[in-house]
Amino acid sequence: MKGKNRFRREYAGRAVVTAFGIFMIAVTFAIGIFLAYKGLGTFTTYKHSLMEFLFSAHWNPADDFQGGGAVGAAIFIVGSLSTCGLALLIVVPFSLASAIFLTEISPRFGAHFFQPAIEIFVGIPSVVYGWVGTSVLVPAIRKAFHLQVGYGVLAASLVLAVMIYPSITTVAADAIRSVPQGYREASYGMGSTRWQTIRRIVLPNAKSGILTGIILGLARAFGEALAVAMVIGQMKAFPRNIFSPTSNLTATIAADMGGAAEGGEYNTALWTIALLLFFISLLFIFLIHLVSGKVEHSNEK
Repeated sequence: MKGKNRFRREYAGRAVVTAFGIFMIAVTFAIGIFLAYKGLGTFTTYKHSLMEFLFSAHWNPADDFQGGGAVGAAIFIVGSLSTCGLALLIVVPFSLASAIFLTEISPRFGAHFFQPAIEIFVGIPSVVYGWVGTSVLVPAIRKAFHLQVGYGVLAASLVLAVMIYPSITTVAADAIRSVPQGYREASYGMGSTRWQTIRRIVLPNAKSGILTGIILGLARAFGEALAVAMVIGQMKAFPRNIFSPTSNLTATIAADMGGAAEGGEYNTALWTIALLLFFISLLFIFLIHLVSGKVEHSNEK
């Protein structure tokens, strides 16, 4: 009797977990279908081309149901790429150095003091980052580089770098901790120094997790709206340099969605931008699986 009850509980638990997993998959598909339903109207209802949307810099959708405007989102795509790319260049060295310090240099201090300090950054609302960027960072950039305004790609990238720093650092530190201790002991036994062990043994074996953390940080940077919108300048123009104000995909949605007529060309074009962001997220997930699969395949060899 006890064996039957245990068997039933096991299958009941498996059924509950499976149901929740299927539910989340269904929610993901539902979001994708909904975004496709709302966003594809730019191409089906208002007869714009995909090439115009992706590569044209002329953004002036008509806020009505007749259409006839322009829906070129190239400025926003370039704005997202430039801010997120610069943010990665800034934050990756700091995150990697912090992860090494947490796990290899001073693990006890890192676990008790440094790790909690990093985790505090995760709980700070994005509007606080944006407000600090507007009131502190933007004036500092303006004074340091003698600019008329401090809003632009650099300000947005610095804010994004601070926001994605804890995500990349935490994932990278977990990846480094997952490297078997025996690898380190074997390296020390062959006469390697600690830095040689970190550089030649630990980091190569943690490469998959580190790259996963970088991709996750990039995904969050692409999806961040409010903080970036507060410091990027909201100018519909290609950035000439890192000090130029511009706009990006998420900031455009956040700024304009509330005032666009539901179902109109402007509103539909904004939904198309949201659909593009959804596909970008799927691309990041694919890259994570691709990186993990290649590393596992190389380890099997």
